[in-house]
Amino acid sequence: MDVAGTALRVDLSGALVWDEQRLLIVSDLHLEKGSSYASRGTLLPPFDTAATLHRLAAVVANYNPRAVIALGDSFHDRDAHTRLTGDDRACIANLQVGRDWIWITGNHDPAPCGIGGEVVNEITVGAISFRHEPTGARGEIAGHLHPKARVATRARTLERRCFVSDGERAVMPAFGAYAGGLSVRDAAFAKLFPKRAFIAHVLGDRRLHSIAAARCY
Repeated sequence: MDVAGTALRVDLSGALVWDEQRLLIVSDLHLEKGSSYASRGTLLPPFDTAATLHRLAAVVANYNPRAVIALGDSFHDRDAHTRLTGDDRACIANLQVGRDWIWITGNHDPAPCGIGGEVVNEITVGAISFRHEPTGARGEIAGHLHPKARVATRARTLERRCFVSDGERAVMPAFGAYAGGLSVRDAAFAKLFPKRAFIAHVLGDRRLHSIAAARCY
């Protein structure tokens, strides 16, 4: 997938890799979403953080990036980092060893703290700007919207997470185990991509499927 002339690799986990810069980008981890819901009386299995970190650790091990950028909403609420287990804290600390780690602030987690790494509102590397909420600017990679696409095959209808891009800007899918999704047909995407002139890069089981927006519903 190219964004503003920059070649980027899509990983089927939902991560993005910039090989030239040795950057790994993930978005919307929503760690401790399960415990956040439990505190409000909605009981979910308390395994989302461990599952998300396990998947993230596998991607980091595979690409060995020099830096990881987390595009905001890494934690589900502003106190979520205080609910991490010792094992989960140790996992995050191990992932940060030997590399830069950048937490971009989101609307759920305005200032993740006490867990290592650097906290910033946004960051620009070369021609690419990384931020949480998309503005539609050229060269922007953002998260926040949790895009998903529904497509019909000859056998069935599938709904999967996806990257959304028109070659000038991109919105990443949520990486978190319990993070939901927003249909690419939603008006929020029309504001960013006039006339819905974008491609949904749908995450399949074995490969990426690049599908025109008009074919998604």
